[in-house]
Amino acid sequence: MNKLKLAASVLALSAMSVPASAEEVKIGVISILEGAFAALGQDGIRGAELAVLEVGGEVDGNKVEVITMSSDASPDSAVNAARKLIEQDGVDMIVGPLSGSEGLALRDLSKSYPAVTFLNGSSAAQDTTLRDSSDNFFRFGGDGAQWMVGVGDYAYNDMGYKSVAVIAEDYSFPYTQVLGFMTEFCSAGGKVPEKFWTPIGNKDYSSVVYSIPQDVDAIFVALGGADAVNFLTQYSQAGGDKPIIGGSITIDQSILDSKGPFKKLLVGAPAGTPTVSDYDGQEWSAFSASYTEAFPDGFSAPSIFAHHYYMSAKAAMLALDAVDGDLSNDQAAFRAALTDLTFVTPTGGTMRLDKNRNGIVDNFVTEVYEREDGSLGNRVVKVVRDVDQLLGQDEATFLASGPVSRDNPSCP
Repeated sequence: MNKLKLAASVLALSAMSVPASAEEVKIGVISILEGAFAALGQDGIRGAELAVLEVGGEVDGNKVEVITMSSDASPDSAVNAARKLIEQDGVDMIVGPLSGSEGLALRDLSKSYPAVTFLNGSSAAQDTTLRDSSDNFFRFGGDGAQWMVGVGDYAYNDMGYKSVAVIAEDYSFPYTQVLGFMTEFCSAGGKVPEKFWTPIGNKDYSSVVYSIPQDVDAIFVALGGADAVNFLTQYSQAGGDKPIIGGSITIDQSILDSKGPFKKLLVGAPAGTPTVSDYDGQEWSAFSASYTEAFPDGFSAPSIFAHHYYMSAKAAMLALDAVDGDLSNDQAAFRAALTDLTFVTPTGGTMRLDKNRNGIVDNFVTEVYEREDGSLGNRVVKVVRDVDQLLGQDEATFLASGPVSRDNPSCP
């Protein structure tokens, strides 16, 4: 049974058991189902559906209906999807989006719909919650800088890399990932003499491949989906041999499950991520088992996208239960429950929010390795607990450094 039929059958069975007077809670899920990130977006939807499946499609007698909409990684597409879900489908809350700039757009849009609660999917741009946050926008997961904590220090002090070039997509999430890496790497004494910013959906990386300085020790790659596969394939074909340091979505299971000789470049690559495919924690083992049982056509382990959409949808289920499904008064009680919510994550940590409704997370420094069956996975090198959005710095000092961009930070 495929995942759509599975979800439909579970929700249908739950609907049969709900009294006629029960309320219906409508959740709109926005994820990328076209373009370079389409496979990632599908896994995000799996994660949200899994959280609803776990409660049998209802909370306290309230049927939960999931309505999905596609975006294409552009802010306009995410906004149009949200407006359709709110104005035509009448959703009570939205889970999503997937990509960084989409998240900034929905953060802004949420201020125009105070009666709707927005729960971020996997979008991880820094300023979605750090600057100009919205009272009805929640992120149960960190930003891209939090996901890189520990990697810059590890690359400099343990791997011995003193000079690194950056290849990343040209939008807000990779900017945030680069900040997380460079904050530690530059502070340790490392240099980043060159950054290459590429558009989402780029097909030809030849100019980048042949412009990578020969005197750097490694390259930090923050590309996702088909972009990551295309770059790594072309770099491999060109004989590239610089060690890779991975951004969170570059070494995600969605990439490691791809086919091609480029994968040999990733073996041994350190990276930072809040989602580790081969983590041996009890909670992750149970989560992975539930995922693979529900979605046999999914990846070999839940991706970062499934993980984060799941946590947001799970938070919604827990908060709904805490308030007995009460969404009155512009969802005031529901949002208070979300704000105060704590729960154990699939990686065994305790999820809770900071004052800007952004998650305080556990982060993993990982290494790509080859499993006995020849497939690739990630194993844990070290865990950094309780990572906040200020990366452990004083708030005033951190904010004074300014918003992330192509040129901020810099240590050439």
